[in-house]
Amino acid sequence: MPTTVDVTPTLDIETRLFINNQFVNAVDGHTCKVLNPHDGSLLCEIQEAGTKDVDAAVAAARNAFPAWSKMPANERGKLIYKLADAIEADREYICKLESLDTGHPIRDTYNLDIFRTVATFRYMAGIADKIDGRVVQVDPGFHNFVLRQPVGVVGSIVPWNFPMMFVSWKLAPALAAGNCCVMKPAELTPLTALRIAKLAQNVGFPPGVINVIPGRGSVAGQHLAEHMGVDKIAFTGSTPVGRKIVQASSTNLKRVQLELGGKGANIVFDDAPLDAAVGGSAFAIFHNQGQACIAGSRLLLHEKIADEFLEKFIKLAKSIKQGNPLDPATEMGPLTSAGHRDKVLSYSKVATDEGGKILTGGKAPNREDLAQGYYVEPTIVEAKPNDRVCQEEVFGPFVTVTRFKDEAEVLKIANGVIYGLGGGLWTNSLQRAHRVAAEIRSGMVWVNCYKRVSPGSPFGGVGESGYGRDMGVESIHDYTDAKSIWINYDAQIPPFYKR
Repeated sequence: MPTTVDVTPTLDIETRLFINNQFVNAVDGHTCKVLNPHDGSLLCEIQEAGTKDVDAAVAAARNAFPAWSKMPANERGKLIYKLADAIEADREYICKLESLDTGHPIRDTYNLDIFRTVATFRYMAGIADKIDGRVVQVDPGFHNFVLRQPVGVVGSIVPWNFPMMFVSWKLAPALAAGNCCVMKPAELTPLTALRIAKLAQNVGFPPGVINVIPGRGSVAGQHLAEHMGVDKIAFTGSTPVGRKIVQASSTNLKRVQLELGGKGANIVFDDAPLDAAVGGSAFAIFHNQGQACIAGSRLLLHEKIADEFLEKFIKLAKSIKQGNPLDPATEMGPLTSAGHRDKVLSYSKVATDEGGKILTGGKAPNREDLAQGYYVEPTIVEAKPNDRVCQEEVFGPFVTVTRFKDEAEVLKIANGVIYGLGGGLWTNSLQRAHRVAAEIRSGMVWVNCYKRVSPGSPFGGVGESGYGRDMGVESIHDYTDAKSIWINYDAQIPPFYKR
């Protein structure tokens, strides 16, 4: 990427709703401010979807569904491939837009997020014509086979922390399986979702197949989840909101897929590759300012290596370069909103009130150039397993440290939270790696790495981290219904009706 990013030209930002292949204003005329988290300045005001806009988007999707679902699967795949190519070609613009909107450093959006986004669209484009059913062995004279058919209209609600990437995680498998989509991006960070809608329009997606309606969760999100015309809700966000989604979905018993909160245990054993564990653990919690549901936010250290590890880890944390996310040298940007920054900072007092010790950070950086932004220093807190900071999802650059003696103790600590999204461990023992990974209660486990994802690998959790999966063939199953078809090819008459 270039050594500097030119931000002087005015960006051509789309601020309207995208319904039935057209950009339109909200019916009620409501707008929402989108701020730059680096300095609090106004980026733009976007149209904010209300219930009437949700109704229009759902109607467009319902009208488009018959033709889209019957389109040859390879043709659907070709369109998704074209969208992937268009996003890749738009790399310079869309990555700048993502960094401006979210605070995520350009080095990450440009070198990581964009490629994950494109890769997901391409993977799902390739799987579109490979969605197979199966034949079931049944009684002689009968043939039974199972079709996988699209569920219909999917309402996707995506969060503000990785908005560009999450668009691909929700949109790509739904489209590949033959569904039509109404996507509600977070009102804080809607800009790249609207940009992708524009690119989809350019490459020729039919009207109504993709609809993007930024709006508040309490209005647009609630109405989408309740809507009788929606067949499935795919939601990524907090556990409390996930519960509300489930309740709202009961109107028509629509299918629900939830990827919710996490409190990942990141275990470092005494035989771990220490330098790799230090660097990997920093990535696990400080990447994207810790605003990740899979963050390794609970660092569990074997007592034999804890002091040596912490010396290196604290030194690394203090060296992380904070600054303008559009500066390619920046390693950590601001949190996405002022309210969220204040919430994260409040946990420093929570920690000390319960006897925890702040080893570094715990406050906003004392720098004039960052004073107007939503910055928090990388924070490391030593705390007990049952302390609030070890149980509640902070969702920031805030990691707790707890020491342990043996496997039995650390597994009890690791599994002692309500969440079960991701977890990790560092060890040079192959036997321990398999043994402990199998015992960690979570949907994903990383060994000698953390936060690795791939379009072919299922992503999701257990417990209060939700259910259903993004990505992989498992996601295709979540976007299709299994239909069992029986054929009596001998035209047999059931014995009890023979005359």
